[in-house]
Amino acid sequence: MVDILNSGDTAWILISTALVFLMSIPGIALFYGGLSKQKNVLNTMFLSLIAFAIGAVIWVSYGYQFAFGETLVGLIGIPTNLLLSGIAIDSLSGTVPQIAFIAFQLTFAALTAALISGAVVGRIKFSAWIVFVIAWISLVYVPIAHWVWGGGFLSGLGVLDFAGGTVVHINSGVSALALVLLLGKRKDISLLPHNLGYSVIGAGLLAFGWLGFNGGSAIAAGGLASSAVIVSIVAASIALISWILMEVLNKEKPSVLGAISGIIAGLVAITPAAGFVDVTGALVIGFVASIVSYYAISFLKPKLGYDDALDVFGIHGMSGLWGAVATGIFATPVITEGVAGLLYGNPGQLGVQIIGVAVTVVYAFVVSIVLGKIIDLTIGLRVPEKVEIEGLDANLHEESGYRL
Repeated sequence: MVDILNSGDTAWILISTALVFLMSIPGIALFYGGLSKQKNVLNTMFLSLIAFAIGAVIWVSYGYQFAFGETLVGLIGIPTNLLLSGIAIDSLSGTVPQIAFIAFQLTFAALTAALISGAVVGRIKFSAWIVFVIAWISLVYVPIAHWVWGGGFLSGLGVLDFAGGTVVHINSGVSALALVLLLGKRKDISLLPHNLGYSVIGAGLLAFGWLGFNGGSAIAAGGLASSAVIVSIVAASIALISWILMEVLNKEKPSVLGAISGIIAGLVAITPAAGFVDVTGALVIGFVASIVSYYAISFLKPKLGYDDALDVFGIHGMSGLWGAVATGIFATPVITEGVAGLLYGNPGQLGVQIIGVAVTVVYAFVVSIVLGKIIDLTIGLRVPEKVEIEGLDANLHEESGYRL
């Protein structure tokens, strides 16, 4: 079948690319920055900004080629067209320019690295963060993206991940946990958001951009993209309600922080399923996502004692895990022909999803631990105690965010 350019599909991919870019800059920066301590707000935002920039450069230099090149025994792509050489502006990937598809995938790689930063704010060296991001995108994100999306062995097994449940959210959440375990607890683990209003704006930008994140993954402007958009909105909405219910049932006051946490949890969980489930599936997935993440943050984290500052593992890792497994339960051929989960007569899909989750968790955690340990033994991971207590903005950047 000959690829034919479709201007409508191209326009949708370009818009979706811009929307996902918005999720990182300024979405993640504002969301994390508002939640951090005032003395670390600029550093917190900077971690997101530099991660995105590094991810973009790596992606066009060699990341895309290894992730989406012709597979080498299912493990990694064979790199061609380094620095995008030889890819003409009229080269096609389906019905859209190949360069448009590359740009869309660039924003995923860069955003995933930026997500990890929320777990380690207030105590990681800026230089260590830069080295970690370079190594992590190259050795963790790119291989997993190939396994699931680029024709690798998980794709061959039939693992379903429409827009990044394993590749983005489980991957970033588990990697964040690995770094947190290496870094240890902050000197002051209290974390009252210095400006929750900024976090609300950031969450709004994240939710807005997520429509391109999930809808754009259809790589076409049509019914599948439309379905992905509406189930994303539904999952986010029910998850907000679910999180507030959890707060009330646990004798807490309903909170704005809980509301925006619920939105993100719902969006994370629906991401792998967005192109495979209907509204009914989205309602269940979103509702359960908040319960999973709420208990991970409120009970699992204190019990195990790890210091995930902004709950990257609790929300992205745990809701991503639930969403990936739930895809194997609720996927319906009504949305995507030939794709069915447990409830629609294909129990094997649930087993395949569990394998995909397990492989992603183990690989991301082990490699992230190794990378972090190497960095710690060479240049060091953590800032000195004096710098941590006084604040990273003034000590690392000679800047102040007190007026923010």
